[in-house]
Formats: sequence, structure tokens, C-alpha cells
Amino acid sequence: MKWIIGIDEVGRGALAGPVVVAAALIPFSRARLGGRTPGPLKDSKKLSAKSREAWVEYFKRHPDVTFALARVYPRGIEKLNISKAANLAALRAFIKLSKMTHVPAGTPVILDGGLFLGNGKARKPAKTMVKADETVPAVAVASIVAKVSRDRFMCRLARSYPAYGFEGHKGYGTKIHREAIQKTGPCEAHRLTFLRSHYRI
Repeated sequence: MKWIIGIDEVGRGALAGPVVVAAALIPFSRARLGGRTPGPLKDSKKLSAKSREAWVEYFKRHPDVTFALARVYPRGIEKLNISKAANLAALRAFIKLSKMTHVPAGTPVILDGGLFLGNGKARKPAKTMVKADETVPAVAVASIVAKVSRDRFMCRLARSYPAYGFEGHKGYGTKIHREAIQKTGPCEAHRLTFLRSHYRI
């Protein structure tokens, strides 16, 4: 059987919380993702929260799907910058995936636009494609897994910092979120460099 690895991130533009990257190994033939699926496989942004959760449970049960996650938190993002932090998480997720399961030599690795994998360290052919989450099923899988993981994390974070409403906006710069920051000030979960450069908070 031929395989493919998809890698995607969530949280690049958020004001709070980590950037999360998922790496997913699936059969190259989409037909192998059969059985009773939750519906059409799409980029996470085109699915409801309920559908994304259902897909993740499907992936967990599927014998031919393996995925790994990695995060870089706000202080790490500030130290590296968001692009380097996302790429670091991509490499960590790929290495973690490689340790979890056998990845055949020559297995293609496709990353969604904006992500890059160091081929020297990864020892696999890797290609970055714009909007790969819309055209490459393996990247769509990674997109869904990363989104669900980060959303769950932000909901847990909301219990520690209830003033900001993280469970609703998931750390992105909505009006409600910005007003909460203006009223309460930032917390440890916020990316201070983002606030200073974009919102002068």
C-alpha cells in the first residue's frame, strides 16, 4: 500500500494560545478511507464543530490513519516569531509521527501553504502547497485534527481565564476578545508581541 503524510497548522493568527500542528499518515488512495464516514472530507474551516469532532473520532478508530500533534506556546512564539514557531511544531509533529509508526521510504509529505519542513532533518521528500487543505485529503485530515485539538485546549484554558471568553473565539481577535483585553489586561496565554504590534495593547 502507498501512503502520504499531510501536515497543517491552526492558530497562526490568534492573539492567545498555542500554534498547533498535526501530521497525519493515511493511505494514498482515498478509497481506503471508507466505511461509515461522518460526511465529505473537507478542510476544517468548511466543517462544523460537530462534524470536526466526529471526524476525529473516526480517525482514531480507523486502522489505516495515524496522526501526531505538536504545539508551540505563546512565549515560544514570541521568542521565535510565528512562522518559525509553526515550522518548529511541524517538524516536531513529523518526528513524533515517525516514532509512532513505520513510514515507508519515499513517502510524500505535503504541507499546507506557509509551512516548511527541514528535509535534512526529516529525511523525507516534503512539498509545501498553497491551499493543500482543500485539495490533498491527508492535509485535510491534519487540518481537522489540529483544529479540534486546539479548540479543546482553548476551552480548557477558558476555565482558568474566564474573563476572556476563549471558549467562544478560541483566542482570535474578535471584538469581544479585544474589549476583554482592554478591560482586564492580557494574561499568560496571550501573545504580547501580537497585541503590541497589531492592537497597541
